[in-house]
Amino acid sequence: MAVRVPVARRRRKRTSIAGVGIQDVGKRLLLGRKLRNTQLGETLLPKRIALPVFASDALSSVGYAPDEIFLTLSAAGLAYYTVSWKIGICVALVMLVVIASYRQNVQAYQSGGGDYEVATTNVGSVAGLTVASALMVDYVLTVAVSISSAAQYAAAAIEPLQDHEATVAIVAVVFLMTMNLRGVKESGTLFAVPTYIFMFSIFAMTLWGFFRYFRGTLPKSELADYSIQGTQTIVGGFGSFALIFLILRAFASGSAALTGVEAISNGVPAFRKPKGTNAARTLLLLGTIAVTMGLSILVLGNLMDVRLADVDNGVRLLDPQGKLMSVDFNQDPVIGQLALGIFDHFKPGFYLVAAATGVILVLAANTAFNGFPVLASILASDGYLPRQLHTRGDRLAFSNGIVLLAGFAILLIYAFDAQVTKLIQLYIVGVFVSFTVSQTGMVRHWTRHLRHEKDVPARRRMQRSRVINAIGLTVTALVLVIVLITKFTHGAWIAILAMTILFFLMRGVRHHYDLVARELAVGEHDTSLPSRIHAIVLVSKVHKPTLRAVAYARASRPNTLEAITVDVDDETTKGLLAQWDATGLPVPLKVLASPYREITKPILDYVRELRRRSPRDVVTVYIPEYVVGRWWEQILHNQTALRLKGRLLFTPGVMVTSVPFQLMSSAAAQRRADREDDAGGAVRRSVFTDARRARARGSRTSGDDESD
Repeated sequence: MAVRVPVARRRRKRTSIAGVGIQDVGKRLLLGRKLRNTQLGETLLPKRIALPVFASDALSSVGYAPDEIFLTLSAAGLAYYTVSWKIGICVALVMLVVIASYRQNVQAYQSGGGDYEVATTNVGSVAGLTVASALMVDYVLTVAVSISSAAQYAAAAIEPLQDHEATVAIVAVVFLMTMNLRGVKESGTLFAVPTYIFMFSIFAMTLWGFFRYFRGTLPKSELADYSIQGTQTIVGGFGSFALIFLILRAFASGSAALTGVEAISNGVPAFRKPKGTNAARTLLLLGTIAVTMGLSILVLGNLMDVRLADVDNGVRLLDPQGKLMSVDFNQDPVIGQLALGIFDHFKPGFYLVAAATGVILVLAANTAFNGFPVLASILASDGYLPRQLHTRGDRLAFSNGIVLLAGFAILLIYAFDAQVTKLIQLYIVGVFVSFTVSQTGMVRHWTRHLRHEKDVPARRRMQRSRVINAIGLTVTALVLVIVLITKFTHGAWIAILAMTILFFLMRGVRHHYDLVARELAVGEHDTSLPSRIHAIVLVSKVHKPTLRAVAYARASRPNTLEAITVDVDDETTKGLLAQWDATGLPVPLKVLASPYREITKPILDYVRELRRRSPRDVVTVYIPEYVVGRWWEQILHNQTALRLKGRLLFTPGVMVTSVPFQLMSSAAAQRRADREDDAGGAVRRSVFTDARRARARGSRTSGDDESD
């Protein structure tokens, strides 16, 4: 019968920094004090904090999505810039449809699985894994694209940072990782102010810009007099087809504005109750703000004649005299050109917009840091990812998932040298895969529930929701096709390859866990006792560790007990036998011959021979080991024991038991460990004096325990 043992509650102790290990001091300074499981409710987010936490990704797209539309259209020349606001309207309509669809998702599925849970429940595990792999790749790209874009903004404003964008981006990722390791609520509170400042600055800029336009005082951008040398893409017999393809590619690039919408569906557990309602309201607010800001910037960009040339694809700017500008010519982003013109008489306004945009691009990655770890935790609990990703850290954040996301993002930033134009081509494929499959799952979800629902008002609500999700499915599937066609050869194939590899890796992890579970399942004969237990004590010298191992083996009362040693030197072996006889132990010492002076192989051969002769017996090998307190002492001792254990663990029917013997240096290590435990609120163990033990036992009667 299983018995639950209550954890002793202990009084918190006040300790000085001197009593804490350097590593623990650094961790606590960076991350803060540990949080107990019961404090999880304190980390939940109100809507005013949830909006900047989960919406910063979608809002940050204002910083680069308009740029990508103008850059793509630049291949056809300035005349096609006028199409940009129409493309923006199409992107806005898609966003509103997706927002409406996801408002149904977050209220129907609130566990945090988001698209993965919807797809798995309603379409199947293959669809769920497809969505999960797509989302995880997209989260990594969200961090890489947002941080790289922010690094480029910073380099444009601060000359010493130029040509060091990748280093700046990597440092920013490490900073975000550290802040998120402190916990969702704490990082959200910290990042809320910059996000609201960004929203205020963009709305102030656009409102003032439109005000100046209607007054007739809106200036042109600083590059308005420049022209573009195109790449002759829109010429020849296929001109009309090429134009349509180019416009579709611009639409696909602008659709990056939709990334981040799905993060709220994965982050529903982080909201305060009622979770579904609060998440749906946050989604609506997010969509309204993002659409308004994005369209305003595109319209103002046309009114002020902004200029951006896609230099990476051979498009170059020409100055008013017709001189071809160099590849290194600095082109301010769309927002930068707008702010410089709109606030031409108020420089602080320009600097506020520039700074807020750079910061929001960094914070956009924070959305991924909230979505990726939760999704990874759910996948780990389902057996598709290593189980270490399922557990929360000592700040109640999914620490392993946060570190993993940061690591992959840093690799991408380094590989692509923080070039947004290159990274953006890999972007948004994953998110539209998840959109499409998720909406398919939601349509099937409502259809299934309608079969059993009899209440007329409830049926009407379900039918309305199904129509919304069906429209969302149609739109997102169409956009996915456009993205795949227009971006596949420009780098989207890399994202698709990454999703495919991740899909099969997760299938492989689940297959491994399933195999292990089947092997570990209890059978009808697993509770039976072995026929006999044959114990072996390994002997190299007759000293205290050996005698302790023999005493422990005798106390376990095996059916047979013997000691064995390996003869690598005749004189040494004779002396060992004489010492053994002098102890008077009632345990025979057997000598194994080793003509080639090997130690591990003769012992392994002997143990395996015992197993071969008596397959139903269990062989227990007792290995004396030194416990040392310094790392260099470990190198000088226990190497043979480690090799033997490593080999014996793979031998069926063999149990390996280490019998430790603490050397003097281990006491210092124990005292160091006890000081660290005491700093965290734990009671010291082996180094207490009798009086301190009594006080420690008394302290367990009251107070709280900091450890989880």
